[in-house]
Amino acid sequence: MPSSPPLNIEAIRSTLATKALGQILYLHQDLPSTNREASSLAQQGTAHGTLVVAEQQSGGYGRHGRAWFSPPGFNIYCSIVVRGKSQTVPLAQWLSWIPLVTALAVAEATRHITTAPLALKWPNDLLLQDRKVGGILCESTMTTNGPIVIIGIGLNVNVPIQSFPEDLRPIAASLIEAVPQPIDRNRLISQLLWEVEQCLDELQFHGSTRLRQAYLARCATVGRQVKVLFPNDQQIRGTAETLSADGALQVRPLSASPRTQPPALIEVHAADVIHLRE
Repeated sequence: MPSSPPLNIEAIRSTLATKALGQILYLHQDLPSTNREASSLAQQGTAHGTLVVAEQQSGGYGRHGRAWFSPPGFNIYCSIVVRGKSQTVPLAQWLSWIPLVTALAVAEATRHITTAPLALKWPNDLLLQDRKVGGILCESTMTTNGPIVIIGIGLNVNVPIQSFPEDLRPIAASLIEAVPQPIDRNRLISQLLWEVEQCLDELQFHGSTRLRQAYLARCATVGRQVKVLFPNDQQIRGTAETLSADGALQVRPLSASPRTQPPALIEVHAADVIHLRE
């Protein structure tokens, strides 16, 4: 299957409708990591909304530093510099929601451009038919001028499933599986920038209430039996029931006995969550 047309700055700008996101745009043929490049630009004072895009990443990574499969010419690898402003929500809540609302925005952009129905796996994975098609990696720092968040987006767009390493094929997906022809990545990037900007504005000016409802409507985790693996190697099994106001996943552990009171909800802020088969 042929790849889509190459990424092109003018092609992205031709349909870009944002106020800030992507107005400063850097396009590279190859980078070790778009997040690292965006972070370097942020430290040098680049403006809010600066976008770094690469056709290929030689050192792409996801959560916990895991390698991200990043072949050239097929997918989207990009990072956005977001500078914090005065918020209607507390800073900690704003930071905790950014990965979730970015995943929501990417799902909305994908639906608009391709009609592919993506679901969200808490906190920030994108699923196509229960396989991972994309992910969000947010890295934040505090500066004297306020917080900076680097939003990294990796999305498998036109890569054929047979091009994935064998160990990824059962768990990875590409948008091209859901559409009849290669997807225009330039148009998809401009659309996802617009959707991310709308979500960030909603979060800044109105808080998380409506975003939480929109996220829950797309979330494949809520209502599922899950296994939660915490960073300290502890784990629990239970039912993911809902999200808290700050975006934490609320899990009710499995009861040791049906005769006892149901265990109290546990709020999960940072952990690996595995969907269990029903």
